[in-house]
Amino acid sequence: MDFFQKVFKVTMLIPQGKVITYGAIANYLVAPHSARMVGWELNKSNTHIVPAHRVVNKKGLLTGKFHFDGTTLMQELLSNEGIIVVDNQIQEMENYFWDPAKELL
Repeated sequence: MDFFQKVFKVTMLIPQGKVITYGAIANYLVAPHSARMVGWELNKSNTHIVPAHRVVNKKGLLTGKFHFDGTTLMQELLSNEGIIVVDNQIQEMENYFWDPAKELL
């Protein structure tokens, strides 16, 4: 399985109502400093199958929102899962953060 297949596999495991950062995926896959590569691959994904809306930057910003149909779809999807988003940023990120290093032991 190559790096990009692993990115999709981890992204598919993110529970509803939780988010992860690009960097956390890269670190879990033992590819530190590869957060940008994670983002590039998710930008190519079919966002109707891969829950890429649950992946945000380290500050909780919805930096991938322009890769969804309409500029508010990412926020709407997160809000529908109970995640509080204000001005394109997740509020109280620590309440929603999912860490595969801890959850997938």
